[in-house]
Amino acid sequence: MRLVGLGVGPGDPELLTLAGLRELKAAGRVFVPVMSTEEEGRSEAVVRAHLPVDAPIERLVFALNDDVRGSQQRRNELWDAAGTRVAEHLREKGGSAVFATIGDPMIYSTFTYLAATVRRLLPEVEVVLSPGITAMQAAASTAGLHLVEGVESLTLVPVTREVTGLRAALRGGGTVVAYKGGRRLDELKAEIVAAGALDRSVYAEHLGTDRARVLPLSDVDESVAAPYLSTVVILPPRGGRGEQL
Repeated sequence: MRLVGLGVGPGDPELLTLAGLRELKAAGRVFVPVMSTEEEGRSEAVVRAHLPVDAPIERLVFALNDDVRGSQQRRNELWDAAGTRVAEHLREKGGSAVFATIGDPMIYSTFTYLAATVRRLLPEVEVVLSPGITAMQAAASTAGLHLVEGVESLTLVPVTREVTGLRAALRGGGTVVAYKGGRRLDELKAEIVAAGALDRSVYAEHLGTDRARVLPLSDVDESVAAPYLSTVVILPPRGGRGEQL
């Protein structure tokens, strides 16, 4: 029996990989993360664009947007419930089950916690990872940016809890990408301004959907609530062609 963590990309069905499509079509059941069973999530929308209307798709509820600084009881209870449900399915049906996740299953993904739970309940399960296109790639391509050149470093920083990690990354040079910064956009922008990097920063939200916005961070009103899954790309200063080699 197999549990496949499948990255469906940022939200555009056309950015699903061919390998991912093959896994979807072979799966006995496709599980998708949602905040409520009554709402279709972004990963489910990608999956449904590629499968028949009667495909075996099941929603699993996670605390996707709960504040990580508060009690984690609800988050842990939902991890346990989701893992138990997937393990029950695999124990009963065998075969292959897919968990479809936005972006890539190896980068800040809910699949990490689901796989750990299923492995504990079902040690014989084979866990497979199928990579997907990330938000930083989608943001950079939409904005026409080259993420890194020559010997530049690339630092990915989650800002769910605080922005101090971003501050340290900006001091280190290279390209910096901030993930999940919607709730702290004002703090995030202030750090970028203090680092003198505002004119080299791009903001992206709702990537891969008809609500997508990719624009200079300087044009974003940080006083307006931003989506949790916002992405900011901060490029380093660059000279002419080949100077970063």
